[in-house]
Amino acid sequence: MEKLEIIICASKDHFGAFAENCEGIYAAGNTVEEARKDVEEAIRLIKKNLPEEQWPEILKGEYEIVYKYDTQSLLNYYSGILTNAALERLTGINKKQLWNYANGISKPRPTQVKKIETALHNLGRELIALSL
Repeated sequence: MEKLEIIICASKDHFGAFAENCEGIYAAGNTVEEARKDVEEAIRLIKKNLPEEQWPEILKGEYEIVYKYDTQSLLNYYSGILTNAALERLTGINKKQLWNYANGISKPRPTQVKKIETALHNLGRELIALSL
């Protein structure tokens, strides 16, 4: 199964999305959720309005949508689940700095992005391994 890679980026007033490996898929929304829904709508419209022979190759077979986020979008998307206090404990990055990243006040250096990504991956592995 192929992976349809969608990049989600934040701006001052909305979120944009585009396919990294497929022409013609562009989307936007006021929230990450709206941008993700708009991606699905863009795919639906391609399939509805174009003959199948004109569809991008990846859309002709089985594919999985994989979302990649910039830091601002990721922090916004998961803000209802992970507080800045929790992220501070996980990453070692100050809450105020995380707030600045989430609100587009400043952009994290690559080392800070890696800290956030590594901390979230470690949390994910820990959660997958636990039993209740």
